[in-house]
Amino acid sequence: MQQRGVGSGLRVAAWVLVPLGLILALGGIGYFLTNYQGATVTSESMKPTYRPGERLVIERIDAGGIRRGDVVLVHVPDRYQGRPVLQRVIGMGGDHVVSDGSRITVNGKPVDEPYVMRGEANPTTGPYDVRVPDGRLFLLGDHRGNSYDSRFFLDQQSGSVAASGVLGRVHKGFTVPAALVALGGLGIVLTLVGIGLGIGGYAAGRRARQSLAAVPPWPVA
Repeated sequence: MQQRGVGSGLRVAAWVLVPLGLILALGGIGYFLTNYQGATVTSESMKPTYRPGERLVIERIDAGGIRRGDVVLVHVPDRYQGRPVLQRVIGMGGDHVVSDGSRITVNGKPVDEPYVMRGEANPTTGPYDVRVPDGRLFLLGDHRGNSYDSRFFLDQQSGSVAASGVLGRVHKGFTVPAALVALGGLGIVLTLVGIGLGIGGYAAGRRARQSLAAVPPWPVA
């Protein structure tokens, strides 16, 4: 009777670890697909920060999670032929945004913009002084000389776009979050260990049964 239990403990461990590992692995993948999406840069409007062809990870956020300085993927139904674009948040609802055509201030404070493409001023835009309506955003591209952004729509609610149109922001580091990698990796490891234990338990039980079968059940005269 004892030999019949050989390998059963390994099989029980396998029955526990494999489902647990799959839950963790699939949970990590599901969380990523729910909260993140991929995007490819298709224009030069965000150079030098992001260049055409570059792949980015976009973190889905609601309007309450937007911050000044974020680079967001935004959908504006009446602009850009309905296609989402990448632009940087300069002003939010209630902000007073002023520019002399070069430098920008928000609520009277100069904005430090080390990310802007230098040496390519856009002659088609000049100074502006706007108040961003509540629930809306004032957006600019980092390549100010080649970006069709809020500056070109100043007669439409101060050039702003609805914050609700933001699909997400560029995830800093442009990589899958470490916690998700760890979760998925742990799930895969547990699944593989569980499969290994299950195979080991099956093999041990089979060897035990073969050993029992080789022993005659009664003495041979």
